[in-house]
Amino acid sequence: MRSRIESAGLAELVDVDSAGTGDWHIGEHADRRAVHVLAAHGYDGSTHRARQFDPAWFPELDLVVALDGGHARTVQIWAPDDAQRAKVHLLRSFDPQFAGDRLPAELDIRDPYYDGPEAFDEILGQIEAACDGLTARLTTMLAVGL
Repeated sequence: MRSRIESAGLAELVDVDSAGTGDWHIGEHADRRAVHVLAAHGYDGSTHRARQFDPAWFPELDLVVALDGGHARTVQIWAPDDAQRAKVHLLRSFDPQFAGDRLPAELDIRDPYYDGPEAFDEILGQIEAACDGLTARLTTMLAVGL
């Protein structure tokens, strides 16, 4: 997402960050298979370190993006009120291919951890498509001052 924001000229307006819902990998590098696939597609995942989402961040955030419904529900539970819960969206909901009515499970980006290396490529493609859609949405919103 960060590379797309930079390419769109939005780096001065949009901060991109990453955090998980669990505490079991805090401080660890990304999965080596993910880092390999990222590198093969021109991304540098070597400096990534896992950390846990902090509910105290909500007031400072305009948008919280989750990869699957379980993560979205967890973060929404942590939200202090309805306004903060409304900031939580599934990443794939921004993918133009998924416009319209979809079941929440159809919007999940599955964790490829227990799958083979080809799953990491597939998941990266899903993430890239959704990030393209999110970048387009942000570009439009920021252009009209919303």
